[in-house]
Amino acid sequence: MSFKLAAIIPCYNHGNTADAVVVALQAKGLDVLIVNDGSNQPTTDTLRAIKASRGIHLLELEQNSGKGGAVMAGLRHLHQLGYSHAVQVDADGQHDLSKLSELIDSAKAHPQDVISGKPVYGDDVPKGRLYGRYLTHVSVWIETLSLQIQDSMCGFRVYPLAPVEQLLSRKQLGTRMDFDIEILVRLYWQGLSIRHVDTPVSYPEDGLSHFNAVSDNVKISWLHTRLICGMLPRIPKLLLRKFANED
Repeated sequence: MSFKLAAIIPCYNHGNTADAVVVALQAKGLDVLIVNDGSNQPTTDTLRAIKASRGIHLLELEQNSGKGGAVMAGLRHLHQLGYSHAVQVDADGQHDLSKLSELIDSAKAHPQDVISGKPVYGDDVPKGRLYGRYLTHVSVWIETLSLQIQDSMCGFRVYPLAPVEQLLSRKQLGTRMDFDIEILVRLYWQGLSIRHVDTPVSYPEDGLSHFNAVSDNVKISWLHTRLICGMLPRIPKLLLRKFANED
């Protein structure tokens, strides 16, 4: 299949920033799919207006399914539409889209791999979020017996859709903030390589975050427990892969 890329934007009540993200993506020549994840009526009206004026795809979920649930619905929808790859972009404008061309070029050069942003933070990053990421990095290195995944929480990625569809058809993944971590680890287990592009990330003062410091951290902790247990029977295969890559 030829390389055919579309952007997917999961959106839950980010109507005030979604249009600017769409404009930036379309300026790069990308088709765009917004997944309306059960947003309120004003946001829904805004997204429908964007569809009408910008000619984007719009997938509307009746109930909020979480960031992961919205992204999974969008990935499967784009696969059904015949796209080979999808670039995931947050609706809140956190990601530096000037890095989009580098991300796409890497995906074209390595179409079988996942290409992920690697956050470069400024002084505005919440320290609690930053320290929590370091704990997740160590957990992921244990779960994969590899240092290949340098950041598993950045939602700025290009996915090859065929192997993603294979994974989603056989495994139910976390639907909240745990999704970004789990899908990357499981795709690595599935044999995919993960490549990274340095990406500046900002946290605007008036930005709307849906990260819940209690419930999402509990979900992420439980996820790592399950992934470490899932790693144990995979140890021989993971070690063989590690040593083969070092030769």
